[in-house]
Amino acid sequence: MPVITGLYAALAALLVVFLGYRVAVVRLARQIALGAGGDRMLEQRMRVHGNAVEYLPLALLQLALLELTGHAGWIVHLCGAALIVSRLLHAWGLSRHYGKSVGRLLGIVGTWGVMMAMAVLLLVRFAA
Repeated sequence: MPVITGLYAALAALLVVFLGYRVAVVRLARQIALGAGGDRMLEQRMRVHGNAVEYLPLALLQLALLELTGHAGWIVHLCGAALIVSRLLHAWGLSRHYGKSVGRLLGIVGTWGVMMAMAVLLLVRFAA
């Protein structure tokens, strides 16, 4: 049972719900039920939330598979912590700036790096 993954899945769920709440607040305030209605702040918050939802499911699946295939707990924790920190950085960076930002860059590079590392670890385990 992937117990360690449960910790990071819970943290990811809290992040996704928080980001979704931020979308809902703007929707209610501006009375926009669907889409962004040309509202730049709503569009930005939707993308921050959407980006998290796009990356977290596969990354958490990879994390669970690392744990289920017998990788050391410290490796699973390292990957999980790096994933959450990366997603927080990305959400923070994209929330604060419409264009380029250090947080956004570090967040996506970190996310891709963790996902690539987990993919390699899983492929090596498969080949062994």
